[in-house]
Amino acid sequence: MRKAFVLINTDLGSEGELLSELKKIEGVVGTFAVYGVYDMVVEIEAESEQKFKEIIFSRIRRLKHVRSTLTLSVT
Repeated sequence: MRKAFVLINTDLGSEGELLSELKKIEGVVGTFAVYGVYDMVVEIEAESEQKFKEIIFSRIRRLKHVRSTLTLSVT
Protein backbone atom coordinates (compact mmCIF):
# COMPACT_ATOMS: atom_id res chain seq x y z
CA MET A 1 0.00 0.00 0.00
CA ARG A 2 1.36 3.38 -1.01
CA LYS A 3 0.45 6.48 0.97
CA ALA A 4 1.30 10.13 0.32
CA PHE A 5 0.37 13.69 1.10
CA VAL A 6 0.03 15.99 -1.90
CA LEU A 7 0.49 19.71 -1.23
CA ILE A 8 -1.37 21.84 -3.77
CA ASN A 9 -1.23 25.46 -4.89
CA THR A 10 -4.53 26.61 -6.42
CA ASP A 11 -5.92 29.53 -8.36
CA LEU A 12 -7.07 32.25 -5.97
CA GLY A 13 -10.66 31.72 -4.81
CA SER A 14 -11.04 28.21 -6.23
CA GLU A 15 -10.41 26.26 -3.04
CA GLY A 16 -14.03 25.27 -2.36
CA GLU A 17 -14.65 24.00 -5.88
CA LEU A 18 -11.36 22.12 -5.94
CA LEU A 19 -11.98 20.47 -2.56
CA SER A 20 -15.29 19.12 -3.88
CA GLU A 21 -13.60 17.68 -6.97
CA LEU A 22 -10.76 16.12 -4.98
CA LYS A 23 -13.19 14.29 -2.67
CA LYS A 24 -14.64 12.48 -5.71
CA ILE A 25 -11.32 10.87 -6.65
CA GLU A 26 -10.89 7.22 -5.71
CA GLY A 27 -7.85 6.91 -3.45
CA VAL A 28 -8.24 10.33 -1.85
CA VAL A 29 -8.78 9.65 1.86
CA GLY A 30 -8.45 13.18 3.22
CA THR A 31 -8.66 16.77 1.98
CA PHE A 32 -7.62 19.82 3.97
CA ALA A 33 -7.60 23.55 3.21
CA VAL A 34 -4.52 25.06 4.85
CA TYR A 35 -2.83 28.45 5.25
CA GLY A 36 0.75 29.14 4.25
CA VAL A 37 2.85 28.35 1.21
CA TYR A 38 0.32 25.75 0.01
CA ASP A 39 -3.47 26.04 -0.20
CA MET A 40 -4.45 22.39 0.27
CA VAL A 41 -3.15 19.08 1.54
CA VAL A 42 -4.59 15.87 0.11
CA GLU A 43 -3.98 12.45 1.64
CA ILE A 44 -3.98 9.58 -0.85
CA GLU A 45 -3.67 5.80 -0.64
CA ALA A 46 -3.23 3.29 -3.46
CA GLU A 47 -2.79 -0.48 -3.68
CA SER A 48 -0.14 -0.35 -6.43
CA GLU A 49 2.54 1.93 -7.82
CA GLN A 50 0.59 2.27 -11.07
CA LYS A 51 -2.60 3.37 -9.29
CA PHE A 52 -0.56 5.74 -7.12
CA LYS A 53 0.88 7.47 -10.19
CA GLU A 54 -2.53 7.57 -11.88
CA ILE A 55 -4.10 9.37 -8.92
CA ILE A 56 -1.39 12.03 -8.86
CA PHE A 57 -0.59 12.55 -12.54
CA SER A 58 -3.86 11.72 -14.29
CA ARG A 59 -6.41 12.82 -11.72
CA ILE A 60 -5.12 15.47 -9.29
CA ARG A 61 -2.63 17.38 -11.45
CA ARG A 62 -5.08 17.66 -14.36
CA LEU A 63 -7.87 19.25 -12.32
CA LYS A 64 -8.85 22.77 -13.24
CA HIS A 65 -7.41 25.35 -10.81
CA VAL A 66 -4.42 23.19 -9.73
CA ARG A 67 -1.36 25.38 -10.28
CA SER A 68 1.34 23.14 -8.77
CA THR A 69 1.83 20.14 -6.50
CA LEU A 70 4.44 18.66 -4.20
CA THR A 71 4.09 14.98 -3.29
CA LEU A 72 5.38 13.70 0.05
CA SER A 73 5.49 9.91 -0.08
CA VAL A 74 5.06 8.15 3.28
CA THR A 75 7.16 5.07 4.06
